[in-house]
Amino acid sequence: MRKLFPLFALLLLALSSSAQTKLNAAGATFPYPIYSKWFNEYHNMHSDIEINYQSIGSGGGIRQLQSGTVDFGASDMPLDDAKAKQMPMPILQLPTVLGSVVPAYNLPGVSGDLKFTPQILAGIYLGTITNWNDKAIAAANPDVKLPERSIVVLHRSDGSGTTFVWTDYLSKVSSDWKSRVGSNTSVSWPVGLGAKGNEGVAGMIRQMEGGIGYVELIYALQNKITFGPVKNASGNFVKASLESTTAAAAGAKMSATDFRVSITNATGKDAYPISSFTYLLIPKQWKDSTKQKAVVDFLNWMLEQGQGMVTQLNYAPLPDSVKQKEMEAVKVIK
Repeated sequence: MRKLFPLFALLLLALSSSAQTKLNAAGATFPYPIYSKWFNEYHNMHSDIEINYQSIGSGGGIRQLQSGTVDFGASDMPLDDAKAKQMPMPILQLPTVLGSVVPAYNLPGVSGDLKFTPQILAGIYLGTITNWNDKAIAAANPDVKLPERSIVVLHRSDGSGTTFVWTDYLSKVSSDWKSRVGSNTSVSWPVGLGAKGNEGVAGMIRQMEGGIGYVELIYALQNKITFGPVKNASGNFVKASLESTTAAAAGAKMSATDFRVSITNATGKDAYPISSFTYLLIPKQWKDSTKQKAVVDFLNWMLEQGQGMVTQLNYAPLPDSVKQKEMEAVKVIK
């Protein structure tokens, strides 16, 4: 027995080490709450698989995938053909959930939600609207007594998919914004103070009276920050919600193999105008067959069972038609 014990211990050690599959991923903070829940739930069901996700912003996730320091990435901005070709391997860009970016603000003494037009949001971020009692804000909110208080503009300091969604929207509704600033994960901001991550911007809004910033809906709700409805392309003021985010995706057109699409400033009467899909960036080819199987199994679980969890965290699930197309696309991962 004494001779057998060391062999038995070595066998147990070998089995435990071989059974544990660890995957590293990094990227967008926009979907971090649901990704964290998914990865934890999946690990609870499959104790041999652990997915470690760093919420560092879309830009950081893209760079880490490009450098090969993570197994897969996450971004709210789908990569265009030129950026996709810069990756060391072909990638599959898979939408995971729908979310909304909201104008969240801290304005003591003002009850109720302030309404925002595209012109107001563009003006604030261009620096042409600098006070909360500006005539444009007053015109959109005739029943609100607005204070004479300077607006403190807050934005992301890191490369961010949330920034891409916000600036993509502003570029569609403001020709001045499009020509002067444009849309990207990082831009040259005309005004404002920067903070890292949705968490950082939410924290700064809470701390700074007179502040306004853009954050993903769940961060505004979790931090109990006021956010207002935005006038959509149909002329209706719509507040971000599961229903209005889903409505924004109603007209989205995706091919069977290319899921890149912008749904900001959607035309539906009930559509919230600053909505977006968020994406996982998954290599199509894997050297490690164990990791490849773990990723494929997780993605299928995410598309089938995982979608049932998203509304708990105020994300909108993928349309059924998109889910079916993605389940076919996942089959190319080898």
